[in-house]
Amino acid sequence: MNSVLNEILHICDRHADRLAWAMSVLHPHFPLSAQSLNVLSDVEIAVLDQFSTRFGKLQDAMGAKLFPAVLELTKEQGELKAFIDKLNRLEKIGAIASAEEWLLLREVRNAFSHDYPDDLALQATVLNQSYALAAQLLSIYEGIKVFIEPYCSRKVST
Repeated sequence: MNSVLNEILHICDRHADRLAWAMSVLHPHFPLSAQSLNVLSDVEIAVLDQFSTRFGKLQDAMGAKLFPAVLELTKEQGELKAFIDKLNRLEKIGAIASAEEWLLLREVRNAFSHDYPDDLALQATVLNQSYALAAQLLSIYEGIKVFIEPYCSRKVST
């Protein structure tokens, strides 16, 4: 496996591990409500921040770095400039199950960039949606690692 892809996987593994850890710590608190958000401790709020940060970072790293590297690794022909074209090609070759699913994950990641400090109900809704989709994000990442194994000279750690 080339060193660039190896480094991308290392970065994604770090984000995925920390996202999974945050999910496990937060699990007893979900689903969240405005009331339950209001009574979380500072440590629990910090874990929520870790969750949202790692969700976004993993999603960003996969979309910006891992997906193009997978297309290069599989020697997919043609120059794909538009991100949706890359997603569609990844779906066509079986690297991801659904381009639409990825776009939904991207929407959720974008929702994190909007801060609603005075609207706890809206915060809870965004966090509940993202928590439900975080498992899908981790599953897509694991699926990509399985998909690229035949193309790599060494086994990808899972």
